Amino acid sequence: MALPLLGPPLMARSGLSPESIGYVSALTSGGISWFLACGGPMLGHFGAVRSLQIGLACMAAGLLLMAQPVGLVALLGALAIGFGCGPNTPAGSQILIRTAPARHRTLIFSIKQAGVPLGGALAGLAIAPLVQHHGLQAALWTITGVTLVSILLVQPFRRRLDAPAGTTPAPAPTASWGRALFSPRVFARSLGVLRSHPSLPLLTALGASYSTMQACLMAFTATYAITRHGATLAEAGGIVAVMQFSSMIGRVLMGWVADRRGRALRHLALQALASAAAVALLLVAGGAGGLALYACAALVGFTAIGWNGVHIAELARVAPLPLVSDVTSAASLFGFLGSITGPLAFAWLVGWSGSYELAFLAAALQLALFGAISFLVLRRDTTAKGDDR
Repeated sequence: MALPLLGPPLMARSGLSPESIGYVSALTSGGISWFLACGGPMLGHFGAVRSLQIGLACMAAGLLLMAQPVGLVALLGALAIGFGCGPNTPAGSQILIRTAPARHRTLIFSIKQAGVPLGGALAGLAIAPLVQHHGLQAALWTITGVTLVSILLVQPFRRRLDAPAGTTPAPAPTASWGRALFSPRVFARSLGVLRSHPSLPLLTALGASYSTMQACLMAFTATYAITRHGATLAEAGGIVAVMQFSSMIGRVLMGWVADRRGRALRHLALQALASAAAVALLLVAGGAGGLALYACAALVGFTAIGWNGVHIAELARVAPLPLVSDVTSAASLFGFLGSITGPLAFAWLVGWSGSYELAFLAAALQLALFGAISFLVLRRDTTAKGDDR
């Protein structure tokens, strides 16, 4: 979450235009997609918590590479950061599907997912002062230190959470997990699990659309505020922090509502339409700057970034229990493909048109389209089942 906030100084150090942070964001998403496509055997070999620790170590190494002034080395660092982030969703789903009570499952998944925007909000508040007072290198080293400390803090819980429910042994090792990271056959098999339930293709497509919108917001909001509204780096960090805190509240509240009302997929479809409207409002009312910009950023965070917990919980609910981590990995893979293509297309569109507003509207339009399609498909299926009865 710190990388987009570091975008302007990182790109300036490399002699690149500000919107080039979109390419770094895309490469990070590429690393995540790599793990989601081929990392299932690694997750089975090491267990959920150990895989998360290994991921954090990869992120720390990637941050150290990002601290180097050589452009190619920094790009490799972005790839390593993405790969390290990859275990987050499947490992978390594997743990929570075994431990969360069914009546509160969506809420608990949403609370877990709220940790993501909380980290982003803390980054928004801390990164700019670090850069301003201590420099870019110190900021990167500080984030690396926090990452390494997190590896140690989770260690006391590893044995209990890595063991299957009701047992103490660790998961059975998978000898070929290293080769699997580069295996096309493992990649193809990981996508095949999306046929295990009729709702999964639609859930996956809607999640990919949300991910595209979220990636564009996370990669470009700070740069948009600086270049179009004359915000300082600290002000841009504050705007991102407001957006992230709001999304944290949105994830928890949306999870609570989904548990009470059910119909999570319908909920996600309607939220997609509201999210697109909120992004459009950000561009119109946010143009006034000041408090209006912060208020619109909060609304965007609540809607367009507050969807993830409901989505992951619904994926875990409909997936066969032995395939929960595989299904969430495969669906998240398509989401992160959206996270790659979205910032790339956004950066190209800004470079071609010179307009951030046009690029944000294009991202909002595709989300509204997928939300409308999902809503119509659900309505048709519900009508058909009613006719059958």
